[in-house]
Amino acid sequence: MKFRHFVKTIPMKLYIIVAAVLLFAFFSNDFGLVDIQKTAVILAAGIDRSGEDFRLTAQLAVPKGSDRTTGGTSSVEIKTEGKTVSDCITQIFTDTGWVPKLVFCNLIVLGEEAAKEDTISYLNYFLRNEYMPDSCLLAVCEGTAEKLITSQSAIDDASSLAIAKLFSDAAEKSGYVMPNTLKDFAIGYYGVSKSSYLPYLRTMPQDGAQTPSSGTQPSPQEEEQQKIYTAKHTALFSEGRMTALLSPEETLAFSLLKGKVSAGTFNAEAEGKPVTLTLLEDEGKISLQKDPTKAKLSVSVMVRFCCSGTTAPIEEISSDEVTKETLKSAEEVLKGYLSSMWEKATEGGCDLLGLRKSLYRSSLKKYAEYKNMLPHAVTPQIEVNVASMK
Repeated sequence: MKFRHFVKTIPMKLYIIVAAVLLFAFFSNDFGLVDIQKTAVILAAGIDRSGEDFRLTAQLAVPKGSDRTTGGTSSVEIKTEGKTVSDCITQIFTDTGWVPKLVFCNLIVLGEEAAKEDTISYLNYFLRNEYMPDSCLLAVCEGTAEKLITSQSAIDDASSLAIAKLFSDAAEKSGYVMPNTLKDFAIGYYGVSKSSYLPYLRTMPQDGAQTPSSGTQPSPQEEEQQKIYTAKHTALFSEGRMTALLSPEETLAFSLLKGKVSAGTFNAEAEGKPVTLTLLEDEGKISLQKDPTKAKLSVSVMVRFCCSGTTAPIEEISSDEVTKETLKSAEEVLKGYLSSMWEKATEGGCDLLGLRKSLYRSSLKKYAEYKNMLPHAVTPQIEVNVASMK
């Protein structure tokens, strides 16, 4: 009651003055926002090393227009150098007058030579930046990141948008692409395994592809042959340095162990002739035994007959049944992929399967005793079971 009485005694003029002050504060403050015309929206960043300096190639989004024929998103690439990645980002502003924003950055690419050094020195700026999305995709590329980012895509307006399509859920389910993010790579680096992986990007020229022309003389950039991209290889990292490269088949083996495959294919044999099988279901498991120098890698998959590399009789075309002989061949093929993946990761000193982490969680005493022996001293027991869809 007292409060209501107090409110009633406040003069109306005071209400008006307070409202005016609030309105003035609201409309005179930009709340930390920057005019969009002064903002450089970074879609992707490529990082290389130039002697002792860092070299950054940033792909910026540029509106193409507002009508149906010219709408969409184009891009422009800005190249800068500095003692740190932060220096490089700052130079974007000093060179262009645009304020660089990372909130929409969905791809960071490390050049191959940069990946062979301690990658966290390249990434710590992004890890510290509060506006950088944790879900930002991270990858390594063949050659330099500058060349990849500035390449002309045959399937999209910007190379970064075309590359991001490689890491879709559908691509991951195929088993031949293993995406990773900035956040998860850092977790692997700072964790007890000190290991991680990144997709390895390559460009392939697309014969016959041409940049759309408007009737004007094409620029040297427009005359450049357009590219498509592939990420079927996987780069392995130990203590932040790239130490090995998995083939597409070894990448499939890694995907199967992670239980991520439900739409991929692989080749086996039937009566000495090549056949392709479709993977429908996948269950992978990695476990250390009581003796930490022994590990069990098991994969169980369900497959369906896809096609044969030879002419088949009409009665076989409508059948997707897989013979026992072909199932046996498929098991041997996948065992070979798993064995090759294990050897390559071990030779590179990469605890790809997180054995040290598993031991750390199960027994600190055994971890202290065996941590420097894993994964080199581990003997893997590989089990593969391939069943046919009924």
